[in-house]
Amino acid sequence: MADQAQFQDRLLSLGLARVSEAAALASALLIGRGDEKAADQAAVNAMREQLNMLDIKGVVVIGEGERDEAPMLYIGEEVGTGNGPEVDIALDPLEGTTLTAKDMPNALTVIAMAPRGTLLHAPDVYMEKLAIGPGYRPGVVTMDMSPSERISALAASKGVSTENITACVLERPRHEALIEEIRSTGAAIRLITDGDVAGVMHCAEPEVTGIDIYMGSGGAPEGVLAAAALKCMGGQFYGKLLFRNEDEKARARKAGITNFDRVYTRDDLVRADVIFAATGVTSGSLLSGIRREPGSITTETILMRSKTGSVRRMSYRSPIGR
Repeated sequence: MADQAQFQDRLLSLGLARVSEAAALASALLIGRGDEKAADQAAVNAMREQLNMLDIKGVVVIGEGERDEAPMLYIGEEVGTGNGPEVDIALDPLEGTTLTAKDMPNALTVIAMAPRGTLLHAPDVYMEKLAIGPGYRPGVVTMDMSPSERISALAASKGVSTENITACVLERPRHEALIEEIRSTGAAIRLITDGDVAGVMHCAEPEVTGIDIYMGSGGAPEGVLAAAALKCMGGQFYGKLLFRNEDEKARARKAGITNFDRVYTRDDLVRADVIFAATGVTSGSLLSGIRREPGSITTETILMRSKTGSVRRMSYRSPIGR
């Protein structure tokens, strides 16, 4: 592991915001055009170009897939100028390709950076996820609890009835039983079609988003990104890898994972200080989307550092045609 003293998160944070902004701007012309692949590729190209301008020795540990599957920003790809601290990078150049293609809310560009060897190299498999915001005692909800038990425990801790709890769940056929059980408690559910990094982040600001808890399964790489966000914003995150076949277990072994039943906490997934940036592509409850104005285009970015707990919201206006 690199000397963590070399990780100058304050100096690197603005550069990370520029990376996120560039990816969002590159996808701007493809919002609502119905071409998911083109939107994703535009964001990937821009993110990679900006990363290679940073003075880091970076390795992508959460990326667009294996090298043979992804021409750019693949897992294991080295980025940066090579002159700087050794860092792990987790990214999703366009979280919500379908949302972008259909001009639906909450599409984001997302990236996190931490000292080398401190982000879990999560294989491209499913992960069962559970997240709540800050202010609760550790373990108020656990993976061992049923969904209804989690709702009841959270409501008791919050001092409200279960009818005052709102859960966020990814709308998928595999979650039908989960949704039914949550609703049996009287709790409300906000269903999302895509973008579970944003879904988890909603828990950190329940007074703004109205979301108290996130439950359900989604991509494991997105779980690491979500944990990075909560490490900055505050909150609890639990994840357990789900394997459908031996090929997926082989991917996990390749990533150094041998305990297939382990429940990972937020700090297991992100083991050191991290910086995180996300830029809105389409408007949602977390960030405003890209706005086109006469002669310019404007983005909104959230930039966070776990070391200080700082959360910055930055508006960037870029002239068109210069």
